[in-house]
Amino acid sequence: MQSYVNGLGLGASLIMAIGAQNAHVLRMGIKRQHVVLTVTACIAIDVVLIALGVAGAGAMIQDSPLLLAAARWGGAAFLLWYGLRSWRSMLTPKSLAAGTAAAAPDARQALASVVALSLLNPHVYLDTVVLLGSVGGSYPDGQRLGFSAGAMTASLLWFTALGFGATRLAGFFGQPMAWKCIEGLTGAVMLALAAGLLFS
Repeated sequence: MQSYVNGLGLGASLIMAIGAQNAHVLRMGIKRQHVVLTVTACIAIDVVLIALGVAGAGAMIQDSPLLLAAARWGGAAFLLWYGLRSWRSMLTPKSLAAGTAAAAPDARQALASVVALSLLNPHVYLDTVVLLGSVGGSYPDGQRLGFSAGAMTASLLWFTALGFGATRLAGFFGQPMAWKCIEGLTGAVMLALAAGLLFS
């Protein structure tokens, strides 16, 4: 139980920070577009990465300069593109309606978007595979499962609350100025993350 609580606490402290995944889930929840799919995909990705990290993948990535460099530069490029796209949407009047049906992606596009945003963002690997994996891997064999389950529970609770909680704000963010703020904030978060990767 103690290892479960430790995993839950550490997982929550990492996942609740403002990041690319959280901004995307918030955005999809506000727009009420494929919320179940987006939330489920984020949880599934976290579960797989946490399991891989605790199983030993975290140590392998940490010891490979090539893998770290690929994650850094590839992730920075993707976050830069996503941030600029959000700022362009902020300046385009026709994209400001949060519930515009014509702008809604289909299920395949929504899934591809959340998977790319998750797996091309190196912060996801650093938080789940490297950090959670390193801490979880340091536990005795009998406690690793409890730690992993705790971290996975944090992901389940957070993304569910964020995605479905955001749908309650859809009416407010249907206002053009409020939606501009969301697009601007999303773009700022993505560009800040990209800058952090490039200049760290």
